[in-house]
Amino acid sequence: MNTILIIEDEPQVRENILEILQLSNFETLAAPNGKIGLEIAQTQLPDLIICDIMMPELDGYSVLSALRQNEATINIPLIFVTAKAERSDFRQGMDFGADDYLTKPFTPEELLNAITVRLNKKAVVERQSQAKLDELRMNIIHSLPHEINTPLNGIIGMTQLLIDHSDMIDESEEIEIVESIYTSANRLQRLAQRFLLYSNLELIARNPQKISQIQAEIDNCLSKTIIHDVCLNNAKAANRDKDLKLELNESLVRMPQEKLLIIIEELIDNALKFSSPNSEIKVLSRVNGYQYRLDIVDHGKGMTSEEIEKIGALIQFNRKLYEQQGSGLGLAIVQHIVKLYQGEFTVNSTPGQGTMISISLPC
Repeated sequence: MNTILIIEDEPQVRENILEILQLSNFETLAAPNGKIGLEIAQTQLPDLIICDIMMPELDGYSVLSALRQNEATINIPLIFVTAKAERSDFRQGMDFGADDYLTKPFTPEELLNAITVRLNKKAVVERQSQAKLDELRMNIIHSLPHEINTPLNGIIGMTQLLIDHSDMIDESEEIEIVESIYTSANRLQRLAQRFLLYSNLELIARNPQKISQIQAEIDNCLSKTIIHDVCLNNAKAANRDKDLKLELNESLVRMPQEKLLIIIEELIDNALKFSSPNSEIKVLSRVNGYQYRLDIVDHGKGMTSEEIEKIGALIQFNRKLYEQQGSGLGLAIVQHIVKLYQGEFTVNSTPGQGTMISISLPC
């Protein structure tokens, strides 16, 4: 049964709407002003909100703006009810992200029809989300066994070699074999850690209460040293430190340090993996007002618009052509983290020319 929240300061109007909805078998919540209504919306997470515009404490536009800025409530459909019928008022409501408008007085049929339309649209979006989840499951089924078996076969093969031919292997060869085992084990461990991280982020993304809790307890961290050290260490490990160009400005970013570390690790790893040695990788950061912007630019293989739209777990584009090791989890992890901490993630890419990945975060 769907739950609908009514935010209306006129008692008679509020009671009339409640009666109509209850007779139509909806669960109902009610608030006498915008402030209380917003609190109820953020804690109870109704399926739809009916909201007056002209109210004390917070008007309807302020309520809607707050809802659309919160990951937990951003997708809750909202229908404005108002006595004002000017075109400019309708336009303002739509600009704020309202889903529909009802002008007082309205009939029960008009109210119920508007609700039905919005709930049906919400159901379509939820079905699309489920389809994406099903696609993720299929990608896991197809990709994860390969990603596990490759390093695991290396570990088993090398250890078997040591067991069967220990008397024939000299010290230098033994060290080389052990190093190979260590490399494969590290790759397997990294895959497990990243997969667990992605799985956890997926679960959080489907838990509005958890999102609200995390966003209410956000830590801050200074960005410049973190980005500098991670990028330089990764570039040196790939023997590409001369390709790296850093132009960084210091900023206090609203994100825990360990999450910023993960973002930078994944983005620089992606840029190194999908671009050729001796091609420049540029990392730039700057502050614009209360927004922190980070760009990582490479001149690698690039992606098509279709590939960008399908960024997700365990999808590695053009694997048959390029055969880079990796599960394709990196960009999906970054996308989840940035969204969780109320930032924006964008990809601009041209096949054969390169990619610019940009993130914006509150600072």
